[in-house]
Amino acid sequence: MKKYFLFLILLFAVFSCQEDVRFNNPAFQGMKDNVLWRAVQTRATVYSGGTLVIEAYTATEVVTLKNNTTAAGVYSIGTNANTTATYVYTDPSTNESVTFSSGFVGIENGQIEITEYDAVAQTISGTFKFNLENTFDNPLAAATLNYQYGVFYKVPVTVQ
Repeated sequence: MKKYFLFLILLFAVFSCQEDVRFNNPAFQGMKDNVLWRAVQTRATVYSGGTLVIEAYTATEVVTLKNNTTAAGVYSIGTNANTTATYVYTDPSTNESVTFSSGFVGIENGQIEITEYDAVAQTISGTFKFNLENTFDNPLAAATLNYQYGVFYKVPVTVQ
């Protein structure tokens, strides 16, 4: 009886092992007001003047990061008009939008760190964090929005 019991345990152990690996490549995610937020679709565009725009989408939300270069480095959001962040939520039932954007120029609201721009593979990776203000003081949302521990990884880049 013991042999059968040990055989069943061994059999169960062998067949219950499984690797469930999922890749999130490309990725754009972060902690939005302390809740994990992950984009469904992400794209980056580098315009002829060198401006980089990264856009991340869900069904009702858009996060946009803008920077004046693709060079690796840390860039402060809000210290100039070239490095900004925007978040737009559109209520699907009323089609009304709430916009949050980086504050006044000269007041740092966060940062974008570009860790890698691969010109051959046309991808960009980095981190971000920021605090945004309710642009039009819309009463349907809070006064501020916070993103922490944001990561964008191997986002495909289109050069225009």
